[in-house]
Order: sequence, then C-alpha cells, then structure tokens
Amino acid sequence: MDKIVKGVINFRQNVYPEHKDLFGTLADGQSPDVLFATCSDSRIDPNLLTGTSPGDLFICRNAGNIIPPHSNETGGMTASIEYAVAVLGVRHIIICGHTDCGAIKGALDLNALNGLPHVKEWLGHCRSAMEIVRERHDIPHDHPVGSEHLNEAIEENVLQQVQHIRTHPVVAAKLATGKVEVHGWVYNIKTGSIRCCSHNDMVFRSFDKHYADLIAQIEA
Repeated sequence: MDKIVKGVINFRQNVYPEHKDLFGTLADGQSPDVLFATCSDSRIDPNLLTGTSPGDLFICRNAGNIIPPHSNETGGMTASIEYAVAVLGVRHIIICGHTDCGAIKGALDLNALNGLPHVKEWLGHCRSAMEIVRERHDIPHDHPVGSEHLNEAIEENVLQQVQHIRTHPVVAAKLATGKVEVHGWVYNIKTGSIRCCSHNDMVFRSFDKHYADLIAQIEA
C-alpha cells in the first residue's frame, strides 16, 4: 500500500491542483464520447493507451473483456452498456482485448477450472470463440485448445464479443440508425501495437490501416 498512499498524496498535492478546472467541470456531470470495455488485467491503462483524460472514456472492465449476449437477466455489463448508450449517448464502443490474456488462457481448457466455479461460468461467454478455433484446427472436443492457439483465440474472442454487444437492444437500435460505431481492438502489451476490426469484420487489421482515413485527416 505504500505506493498507493504516496500516489494519493501526490495526486492531492500536485495532480489535482494542476487540473483543478477540469475536475471542477467534471464535478457537475460527464459526457464521454466512448464506452471502453476491456479486461481487468492490471497491465492495461485505457487512458494511457488512448491519450485521454478523466471524463473522456466510460470504462467497463472484467475478466476477458466479455460482453454477455443480451438476456432478461440484469448484470453489471448489461446495465452499464444500456446506461452508456441510452443516457450518456456515447458514439463509439471499443471492446479491447490484449495479448497474454489470463482469462482466455483459462477458456482454452474450461475443465481445468473446476475449482473456480464462478470463473468457469463467466468464461462460458467465450465458448463460441473457442469453438471456432477448435473447428478451424480440427481439435477433438475431448482435448483442450492448445496454448499455441492463444493469440488466435484472443482475437476471435474480441470478434465474438463485438457480435454479442450487437444483441443489446439499445446498441442494435443505435447501430441501425448510424448513431453508434463498434470497434474491436487487441492490444499487444509487448510492442504497444493495436489490431482492429469493426462490427462487420471477420478479421483484424493494423491500427494504421484500419483508421487510415481518419489518420490522414488528422495529419492533413
């Protein structure tokens, strides 16, 4: 806790005074443009990764950056998505996975998680991604998906979570009217690079290729 306590002291003495006007504005409400759903992994800092400030991102985190398909059961992710889209009016939804993801390592062999019943049930939301990888490589159902397929499974999981979020009524409505755009990202912790897809894509492209038009506008 020493590092945490020192950090809070530094925030009060230096960071907060430097950004006092920003925090004063945020005290009265928020209007983020982006819902950023990512993994709970401690190695990911959404604001650092995107160069954003407090108030810019509405952040949701969980093991495996999972978006459960819409159902009549209320959960934290479902409620947060509904609030972000219907109330805050976010225009973009980014679902960000990452390399070396422990959740996806677990999903590769759910039978090894019998001692973690809640984790095992939660990672069941990754099943479609694992089944796609299994089918693609003709892996028998009585065998775990090997770790050599981890990176492929991580990308496939993001693709499937992008599809899951489309089942949420409030997202489906905004997508149909062009008021929301869904982005899938995979962040490479070792290199700092990002691979991307949109809600209609089946494959990933490099960040620079995916956002080439926008980058050209920024650099013009």
